[in-house]
Amino acid sequence: MDKFPIQLISWFEKFGRHDLPWQKNRTPYSVWVSEVMLQQTQVATVIPFFKRFMRELPTVKSLAAAELDEVLALWAGLGYYARARNLHKAANLLVKDNNGHFPQTVKELMELPGIGRSTAGAIVAIAYNQQASILDGNVKRVLSRYHAVEGWPDKTDVKKKLWGLSEKHTPTDRVAEFTQALMDLGATVCLRTNPRCIECPVNSHCVARQKNLQNTIPGKKPKKKRLSRKICMLLIEDVHKRILLEKRSTNGIWGGLYSLPELSVGQDPVEWCKKTLGLKITSQKVMQKMNHSFTHFDLNIHPLLVRLDDVSCQMVDHDDRLWYNPAEDIQVGVASPVATLLKSLQSTGE
Repeated sequence: MDKFPIQLISWFEKFGRHDLPWQKNRTPYSVWVSEVMLQQTQVATVIPFFKRFMRELPTVKSLAAAELDEVLALWAGLGYYARARNLHKAANLLVKDNNGHFPQTVKELMELPGIGRSTAGAIVAIAYNQQASILDGNVKRVLSRYHAVEGWPDKTDVKKKLWGLSEKHTPTDRVAEFTQALMDLGATVCLRTNPRCIECPVNSHCVARQKNLQNTIPGKKPKKKRLSRKICMLLIEDVHKRILLEKRSTNGIWGGLYSLPELSVGQDPVEWCKKTLGLKITSQKVMQKMNHSFTHFDLNIHPLLVRLDDVSCQMVDHDDRLWYNPAEDIQVGVASPVATLLKSLQSTGE
């Protein structure tokens, strides 16, 4: 008999986390939303976003009925915005094809946008308590150490081996508890650095610990040269101190969010405003530079505050543009650095 799940469940009953918001009144919908939010994002960060999201959009049907702008506004600040767009797409498909009901198999769930094998397994295991395996970042670390699987966990052959081990250990009953125990162990004990091996319920059979390899397993991702990109963001202010925002394409970074007009560093903002918007700039002010990091590159932002002399600004009226008063709460989704720049206008009284 495999003692691994038995030991984990016993540990989870005593030491696991039982008061997370998505563990209360658990439904396939709440499990789905929480699992998507938790992709590449820590629990402490997710909690307030999850609570607000579920308060505003408590069901699949309410999510499907919402405008994408509303969904992105609730997601703003959480990052990786394709997750929110895929949630919205999937909700619409569920309502259209299944009257808002969730599939109950990994295969069917994986046909929905944004749901991969591990997320589908988590939904089936936690929401339905049916046998299904998972392999998120925490689980990869636990299994890599327990079995001393060397190499970067996302390398094809290593990942395939870890999936096999995950399936091997997943029990046929108490699957929801086992799945949460496995994730909790990775999140709270089997940490990336300085793992708390003495507190681990399976430490006596952990091969990495036996061989003193817990600090070198799992292997690190091969390093690539990190790229950087420079842009100028225009804070275009009209005579009413409103700032012009424009909606980005759904493709690329911050897809579907509202942002500030972007120019290449060194491009003439006077000429751009005249040619693109038909507006005349009366003054310019260079603001403090800021950096924003993405998974694969760094964005160096050079903000420039420009003021217009056009009272009406009718030339910029457009479905994908709007004037925003920084003194008011924003009702659309904006990227994190844009929100920071807009907030800076409040504090400086610009």
